[in-house]
Amino acid sequence: MRASRVVSLLPSCTEIVCALGCAGQLKGRSHECDYPPEIRALPVCTAARVKLEASSGEIDREVKSLLRRALSIYEINLDQLQELRPDLILTQARCEVCAVSLSDLETALAQSPGFRPKIISLSPARLADLWKDIQTVAEALGETGRGCELLSQLKNRVVDIIQKTCLMTRRPSVACIEWLDPLMAAGNWVPELAEFAGGRNLFGQPGQRSAWLEWETLRQYDPDILVLMLCGFDLERTRREAASLEEKPGWKTLRAVKTGKVFVADGNAYFNRPGPRLVDSLEILAEIVQPALFSFGQKGKAWQKFPGP
Repeated sequence: MRASRVVSLLPSCTEIVCALGCAGQLKGRSHECDYPPEIRALPVCTAARVKLEASSGEIDREVKSLLRRALSIYEINLDQLQELRPDLILTQARCEVCAVSLSDLETALAQSPGFRPKIISLSPARLADLWKDIQTVAEALGETGRGCELLSQLKNRVVDIIQKTCLMTRRPSVACIEWLDPLMAAGNWVPELAEFAGGRNLFGQPGQRSAWLEWETLRQYDPDILVLMLCGFDLERTRREAASLEEKPGWKTLRAVKTGKVFVADGNAYFNRPGPRLVDSLEILAEIVQPALFSFGQKGKAWQKFPGP
């Protein structure tokens, strides 16, 4: 049965629904869903228990404190969900820190025995998983044809880049950083995006969760290119947070610092969201890693040099 009333509790799911031309079927969203801009008028069904305006270190400490006490990082407004009467709720089972999880949702819905919407829980780890997720959501919305069209468009953009980088033997080493305090290397789909873009990814394995990284390890590997794509932070906030790195021992001796190849990117809009804009994320990395080959107009909007020109 085609879902006509949809609530998305995950920004990437919201973006998939809209990319399929089904924004009109969305009746509610999470507090983090902000793209495309028109969906911001939808009722909000979740809230965070941490202070999102806090620093990286403070957020990390709050999150770990909640997890130690077996508390969810997010709250679900069950009354709002019941009022919206969705026949489909989209959520995720990949990361309990990043967004409302499947278990959070099931716990909330258990409080209302007569309310049983269909739940689709996505758990993407690589780019190929995004293709499957788009197909899954398209089928649930009764838009299989549009799903095929969208997938074709996205895959063609990826292929256009890979065709230019796949035979490269001399690749700059790239460190993609997802969090600063403590330091964390980006995992999941980011390592393969870095390789597709013509780089040699230093940290993290494709499909594996993001992992903590010691500062001395980063110094030892001394990447040619350092890209900061902080989870949940936009471009300006990433730039502010990145200033703390300049106080780290050996910062000025890093190869990427000396050659002016440290970059900040909008992780919140792109790299952290396994939706259609992961392809934009690949294009951003391609511009950064192989500037002589690629220009997609993202410089200055989605990424910048750090600390500046």
